[in-house]
Amino acid sequence: MEWRSANQFLRERFGCKVYKLALDGGMTCPNRDGTLDTRGCIFCSAGGSGDFAEPLCGSIEEQLDRAKARVAAKVGPEARYIAYFQSYTNTYAPVERLEALFAPVLARPEIVALSVATRPDCLPAPVLDLLERLNREKPVFVELGLQTIHPETAALIRRGYDLPVFDRAMRELPARGLETIVHVILGLPGEDEAAMLETVRYVGASGAAGIKLQLLHVLEGTDLAALWRQGKVPTMTLEAYAVLLGRCLQALPPELVIHRLTGDGAKKDLLAPLWTADKKHVLNYVNQYLRGLPNVL
Repeated sequence: MEWRSANQFLRERFGCKVYKLALDGGMTCPNRDGTLDTRGCIFCSAGGSGDFAEPLCGSIEEQLDRAKARVAAKVGPEARYIAYFQSYTNTYAPVERLEALFAPVLARPEIVALSVATRPDCLPAPVLDLLERLNREKPVFVELGLQTIHPETAALIRRGYDLPVFDRAMRELPARGLETIVHVILGLPGEDEAAMLETVRYVGASGAAGIKLQLLHVLEGTDLAALWRQGKVPTMTLEAYAVLLGRCLQALPPELVIHRLTGDGAKKDLLAPLWTADKKHVLNYVNQYLRGLPNVL
């Protein structure tokens, strides 16, 4: 089967290969600061899902330069980048602080776009106004952590908002010309294939421009790890995950950009499934399997 990959999309959009630089804006999350909870989502690491982001130290320009230096050996001097604010909730701050972070990054000539990972309940009107204005300068992608549409699972993982909040964000963001990328976790406790496909189809019909499909990882130091040790969190084999991915892609509109087929946790913290630690093997296996499938169910 064929699908529209992020690499293909970015080459079409910007005329060259584009690399993503993961950054830390130094924010927290309403699930951690006591607004909703203090424990975070049950799967979220201490790094706020930004374990591979460049640590916050010094100015945002210095952080960006360090992130570029990390990939300098495999990219050319004329490389172009997306600045990806990944750690925690990157609209959860006063709008003045957000502008002080985002605007200098977008002003850099090597940065072709901004990508902001956040929650749909952290998009007040002043933040939307800022993102809309910045989007007139260079593209701004807003990444929303949905994970699931099912209320029982959302309560279990302590997501902290109801599905209509996501629906509202999916009306407001495109209305302002902002492209959305929706995060979905496959393999959440209690969800079978039918439930996961319901979530994937919902995203496909939501108006999202892209989707990130993420396999559930069990990381040390999370509440999910405690449930896993109690035998309450089954994990998938690589073979089963490839089959599930195929069904997800077949259920999505062909124009939707697939920004991620899986993901990887920090190896020092990874408890399960351990096969995900070999990312190159995983992607090779998954891509080979998927390319042998028909485009539709």
